[in-house]
Amino acid sequence: MKTNILVITGPTASGKTALGVEMAKRLDGEVISADSMQIYKGMDIATAKPAKDEMSEVPHHLIGFLDRTESFSVADYVEMANAVAEDIISRGKKPIIVGGTGLYISSFINNVQFADIKSDESVRARLKEEAQLYGNEYLLSKLSECDPETASELHHNNLSRVIRALEVYEVTGKKLSDYKKESLSQKSPYDFTVTALTYTDRQHLYDRINRRVDIMLENGLLDEAYEVYKESGKIKTAHQAIGCKELIPYFENTATLDECIEKIKQETRRYAKRQLTWFRNKPDVNWIEADENSDINFFIKKCENIIAKQRNI
Repeated sequence: MKTNILVITGPTASGKTALGVEMAKRLDGEVISADSMQIYKGMDIATAKPAKDEMSEVPHHLIGFLDRTESFSVADYVEMANAVAEDIISRGKKPIIVGGTGLYISSFINNVQFADIKSDESVRARLKEEAQLYGNEYLLSKLSECDPETASELHHNNLSRVIRALEVYEVTGKKLSDYKKESLSQKSPYDFTVTALTYTDRQHLYDRINRRVDIMLENGLLDEAYEVYKESGKIKTAHQAIGCKELIPYFENTATLDECIEKIKQETRRYAKRQLTWFRNKPDVNWIEADENSDINFFIKKCENIIAKQRNI
């Protein structure tokens, strides 16, 4: 019988971190993060990592283990998440995936086997130069022409993945989306219960996002982002974190702090919208709808009902 893994996902600021901790307590579980930015050290505030008391109550994995100068791929995540899940299960505990990076979650659930495709630094360098000359949108448009399926899953600001998809096509003559389809031949050794948080009124979620950005600033986001900014020449992926890149104009005296703060809120709201769109297009997602008066006990009860229902199917 396959081990069932609970997945708690949804848009940023929806409350999934707190729910993950509470469900781990009830299920004797441990949390495996599925957040592409929480993996980095020294970015606790910008990436909204779980609080120290939350991580002391429940073991958390794949958080804050990588230097900001290092790159990290979806293939890396799937490999590490599988290893962590096996370790948790071997100790009689329940793995609980918590996070909002849809590509990480879907790749883990589908047990995607990534092809060992060699990199071509000359191709990559040329594509980076094209992005500098013509903009990120140009590269995404270029990808849409040769691999529309992969392009539809990416945002133009996710430049490293856009470049990688174009590089794969140029080097191999084969679309990255085709490699992904071929990689789904091996079924996952686990079963999954996938829950996703959302809000019936989108404005309630946006209000939560705006409040969280204000709290981040009170907690020292400006200083943290400045440390990332000082390393911008060395950082490969971490500089893409919302809350860091939007403050660069302030550090370079080309925009006011208020303008940059509003930009953080705007980009976070847009990111939440993209997350919701991603998960709504996925099958077998159990949605937990909330409103402005909902507390953690509401989410817990809904999640427990979903688990019980799936067991009875």
